[in-house]
Amino acid sequence: MTEPKAVVTGFLQALEELDVDRALGYAAVDIVYQNVPLPAARGLAAVEKQLRAMAKYGSGFEARTHHIAADGNVVLTERTDVLRRGSWQAEFWVCGTFEVKDGRIVLWRDYFDWTTVLASSAKGAGRVALNGARTLIGKYRSSGELRA
Repeated sequence: MTEPKAVVTGFLQALEELDVDRALGYAAVDIVYQNVPLPAARGLAAVEKQLRAMAKYGSGFEARTHHIAADGNVVLTERTDVLRRGSWQAEFWVCGTFEVKDGRIVLWRDYFDWTTVLASSAKGAGRVALNGARTLIGKYRSSGELRA
């Protein structure tokens, strides 16, 4: 598979399945990955370290692609990324730029609004806390220790 759009789609699907080895198979040795404005990860080893951390600390990832366009070896994605860890979840809009050469991703740059990421993260934490409180109250009610 060397068609740029198919390479990017396959890469994102591998990430959704938390299959880091398969995702890295789409990456060039000299790949550059950047979440703007953070510093770029340069080279396969640096990108592998970030992807393995995502798979280790996260329990799920989803890339809901709304639009994808290719112009030669450049692929642009407009998507909603969903990060999960247990019952916590954050959803945020992302615009991604991928550059593909010889069937491998040499550039992966994502742009998103940090305020939205932080707000979605806080919302996810609030849901976890609320669900935990509901569970705790339910246990007390069923044990007869708490009266409604």
